[in-house]
Amino acid sequence: MTGTGSADQDAQARAEVLARALPYLRRYAGDTVVVKYGGSAMVDTTLSTAFGHDIALLKQVGVNPVVVHGGGPQISAMLKRLQIESTFIDGLRVTDAAMIDVIEMVLGGKVNKQVAGLINRAGALAVGISGLDGGLITARRLQRRARENGVETDRLLDLGFVGEPERIDPRVIYALSGSGLIPVIAPIGSSASGETYNINADTAAGAIAGAVNASRLLMLTDVPGVLDGDGRLIPELTAEDARKGIASGMISGGMIPKVETCLEAVRAGAKAAVILDGRVQHACLLELFTEAGPGTLIRSA
Repeated sequence: MTGTGSADQDAQARAEVLARALPYLRRYAGDTVVVKYGGSAMVDTTLSTAFGHDIALLKQVGVNPVVVHGGGPQISAMLKRLQIESTFIDGLRVTDAAMIDVIEMVLGGKVNKQVAGLINRAGALAVGISGLDGGLITARRLQRRARENGVETDRLLDLGFVGEPERIDPRVIYALSGSGLIPVIAPIGSSASGETYNINADTAAGAIAGAVNASRLLMLTDVPGVLDGDGRLIPELTAEDARKGIASGMISGGMIPKVETCLEAVRAGAKAAVILDGRVQHACLLELFTEAGPGTLIRSA
């Protein structure tokens, strides 16, 4: 009888979880959610397996997930194996013609198919593509000004084949999602003249989220989210609050480009963006289907 009672309690607990999640399932049914996948969630086996199951579950409950992935460590490992030296400026890899070929091979090939495989093994159907497919991402060369003693100068840096999205054509995303498939996108774009560019995965995900009017942009990171001056997590910010936080210095360092990506996604059409702690198992499900997810949500107002 003891065993039966324990089983009944477990079943009751699961039923309560489903009942609590039901309003959230209804809220996002039929909506598009863009997930930027990288960091610890990508290299830790337990986290990556959980991620694959989470994305598969989203599709199965009526959400249309779109995954945009990074691959910096994998690119670095391949360049090292090929004895190609990497240099970075402000966290961006300077990319010459030989290097862009390697990046396209690693991001659009091995890593892209590995991420799609995680989702496929979890029971959904994912298709790996890059921003080159279907004219998804038209890119331009990234213009970045040099800094001296922390102050921006007029001198432009030459980062080589590093780009930023100029235009997003989401038709290939709609075609895949409408056919019951999950797009898994490598952040590579092509210019109007045919040059291939390596694009920061956060930036690509933000541009795509805006273009498809995503209900949420979920950016998996290796930090809890935006912290206040006392180191406490800020659960939610308006766009105005986020801009003030950058201006005041409360939001600083590597968090600035992540927040700016969220702001651009919201400005371009996404309903909200979340900087999410990807070190937490099932972070995406916790954010979408519970009252308080493990991150900072940024919305227009």
